[in-house]
Amino acid sequence: MRIGVPREPDSQPLVAATPNTVKKLKKLGYDVCVEAGAGTRASYPDYQYEEVGAELVDRNTVWGSDLVLSLDAPSDEDLALMHEGEVLITRLAPARSPELLEKLRAAGITAMAMDAVPRISRAQAMDVLSSQANVAGYRAVIEAAADFGRLFTGQVTAAGKMPPAKVYVIGAGVAGLAAIGTAASMGAEVTASDVRPEVAEQVESMGARFVGLHRDMEESSDGYARELTAEETAAVNRLYAEEAAKADIVITTANVPGRRSPILLDDAAIAAMKPGSVVIDMAAANGGNVTVTRPGEKVMTDNGVIVNGPLDLPGALPTQSSQLYAQNIVNLLKLLTPEKNGEIDLNLDDEIIRGITVTAQHDLLWPPPPVKVSAAKPSPAAVTPVEPTPEEAEAMAIRKRTIWGAWGGFGAALLVALYLVTPMAAIPSYMVLALSIIIGFYVITNVSHSLHTPLMSVTNAISGIILLGAILQVGSDNLAVTIISFIAIMLASINIFGGFTVTARMLTMFKGA
Repeated sequence: MRIGVPREPDSQPLVAATPNTVKKLKKLGYDVCVEAGAGTRASYPDYQYEEVGAELVDRNTVWGSDLVLSLDAPSDEDLALMHEGEVLITRLAPARSPELLEKLRAAGITAMAMDAVPRISRAQAMDVLSSQANVAGYRAVIEAAADFGRLFTGQVTAAGKMPPAKVYVIGAGVAGLAAIGTAASMGAEVTASDVRPEVAEQVESMGARFVGLHRDMEESSDGYARELTAEETAAVNRLYAEEAAKADIVITTANVPGRRSPILLDDAAIAAMKPGSVVIDMAAANGGNVTVTRPGEKVMTDNGVIVNGPLDLPGALPTQSSQLYAQNIVNLLKLLTPEKNGEIDLNLDDEIIRGITVTAQHDLLWPPPPVKVSAAKPSPAAVTPVEPTPEEAEAMAIRKRTIWGAWGGFGAALLVALYLVTPMAAIPSYMVLALSIIIGFYVITNVSHSLHTPLMSVTNAISGIILLGAILQVGSDNLAVTIISFIAIMLASINIFGGFTVTARMLTMFKGA
């Protein structure tokens, strides 16, 4: 099959395939043609496509290819250039575009909506909403910093002290977490809220303080926040208004595909904010989360609050955004081309393929069957504890005392043996060792479980020091020192090689395909 990559309209700076992804598409067996100038605005000149084997063609040839990769829905003019049986992969907003779906069905086009990828673990590598939201969250903080006009990080100088900027992020999805991480890395004091209590740990892991309602909220079932009741909406909006009044910068991210964005901050909430505060409404293109938002414009309110409603944050970073979008498409085509023979296998039994396929030639397949997912942690099965009898409890207590007594006696014997074989000059080092063990125990036990793998990597350096010291002592004339040094070499080596193995496996999770 021949893949066509068109030049997007002037309002869209991204491109659906980059030179890097063209190479990957060719490895899957496809021929690729690119419209001249398609990647220019994303800093991918035509010669780079030619170097990787793509053919530069005109617009008619691109839209007449067997498979077209695009960013957004085709215009009527572009649709007229397509032929029956052609495959189109792009963002279609199918829930809001019934007329477009009917046109695609009537034309016999097999259309796949990249913005309809189900939110399941297996589909994460194809989720363009998440990849673009990640870029948008980063860019939202940059826009906020430009509008804020003050430092994010706190400073103490000879001329006085400046506190850090207070950033409040509403919504802890992909965009929200990206905004949190960016703001925290710039030195801001970050707070975040979300109606899904299960994301609190993710927020805190990014360096922010989570502020939620002190009540149990029903967990989501589709990967997005569920629709709230009127009482819950009023409660969360009061929370948002209270936190926004304390903040210098507020970033709103509530944007569910196929629905109008909910209002999170009303006129009264904006009026309560401090002069010079900034609001970045990331949902402006879908109606906005703030009542005073004007999509695509910056509004200065009567009390001096700047409300910015950008329409295309990923478009402000077209090079990276194009690469991420194009890689999402490559990952999808790997699923669609299992034989790597350049032919699409439209397996509608696969829940990902079925979920994004809106038309299959003259058949309308939208909406797809629901896919139930949840971001919440599974609750453990309830287990009724069995109370031991008094005799059993007494026997257990005796066993515990016996075990602890045996370990205590062994420890005391070990200390005496070490004292007898240790030179007097080295005796004070035992106090340092004991204190190190105690401090290390309390430090490690207070580290979040999510950081234990990187913590193991850091300890490789410490193990390296132990290894060097043990190597220097293993040739000692004292047999006990030699034995202890040999044991230290073995344990430190295991820790070092095991740590690097775990680290290598961890890093492979972040490598591109």
